[in-house]
Amino acid sequence: MTGDLNPRTKAVHAGTRRSQYGEVSEAVFLTQGFVYDSAEAAEARFIESGPDEFIYARYGNPTVAMFEERIAALEGAEDAFATASGMAAVSGALTSMLKAGDHVVSARALFGSCLYVLEEVLTRFGVEVTFVDGTDLSAWEAAIRPDTRAVFFESISNPTLQVVDITSVSELAHAQGALVVIDNVFATPVWSNAFDQGADVVIYSATKHIDGQGRTLGGVILGSTEFIRKTVEPYMKHTGGSMSPFTAWVMLKGLETMDLRVRAQTATATAIAAALAEHPKLTQLIYPGHASHPQHALVKAQMGQGGTVLSLDIAGGKEAAFRFLNTVRIGLISNNLGDAKTILTHPATTTHQRLPQDQKDALGITDGLVRISVGIEDTDDLVADLGQALAAV
Repeated sequence: MTGDLNPRTKAVHAGTRRSQYGEVSEAVFLTQGFVYDSAEAAEARFIESGPDEFIYARYGNPTVAMFEERIAALEGAEDAFATASGMAAVSGALTSMLKAGDHVVSARALFGSCLYVLEEVLTRFGVEVTFVDGTDLSAWEAAIRPDTRAVFFESISNPTLQVVDITSVSELAHAQGALVVIDNVFATPVWSNAFDQGADVVIYSATKHIDGQGRTLGGVILGSTEFIRKTVEPYMKHTGGSMSPFTAWVMLKGLETMDLRVRAQTATATAIAAALAEHPKLTQLIYPGHASHPQHALVKAQMGQGGTVLSLDIAGGKEAAFRFLNTVRIGLISNNLGDAKTILTHPATTTHQRLPQDQKDALGITDGLVRISVGIEDTDDLVADLGQALAAV
């Protein structure tokens, strides 16, 4: 698919492979293996496979390849490798490129499982990790060294929605020869310009906005062809973190409507933020698209919009937050995000429960904090529902 098409069109058509039957909806090739015409053909394929030649589903599959090509075209990446989950993408991208003695600089504000990979897994194998305040450019500059192999951060942190300046951090990292690896889930492929802003590797949990309907786990690592095929693919195909063909088919269907969903969700999140910003039951409303966000100007320059997630810090701590959660009628209490359904999460007791209290305090994860992933329900219904739930606190 040529590069002159708009993203919404690429999300529907890029990477399509049609069989001899000329199907409209992409075929799901639910097979783990492939047949060769001869022993000589099998030998040749194991030496070097062409773009439409496959060996084993852990190495590649036509349906998975369609998803990889489509998301790469949409994101503006040279190549992509689809993984079994978002965390398989995070751990695979980092572990495949790092070895004992390497140094990584990471933002401290991360999803709990990302922190585990950096604090527990990588350090166990001799990788040195330095954590910094992701919003403080002077901290990045001080921490990045000539032997730094990579920097890692969430472009918008989970759940306090701090925004990292991709361009500035990338310039600091590249000046020392380090790769820039970004978990870009909250920015979404719709609002992302990460590669243009300096990222070398972009990671998505496809479970979130790409599927967007709570059906399957999946992830994807995007980057240069050399990085994906020479570094990521050998590691992933031998350690078993590949995406299944059926999951890839679901993700292809999700990509077709992602742009429409994310734009609608973002518009509703913006409206909710405007309606609740001055609510007396809140100690703080956090939404990157609202003027009260401390990095609002950066958000407008980096993404253009504030995304689909906002957080409310409810006065009264855990008791008040639980009262709010239990009074909401439309939103669901769960721990996913990016879904077509509105989802509410209490990070202090769920996704970030295992963090020591001092780390929660440093990250701003209070007992009153509720993360809201806005769905595609009617905007007025959601505003009214959240308002009545706050009134009950």
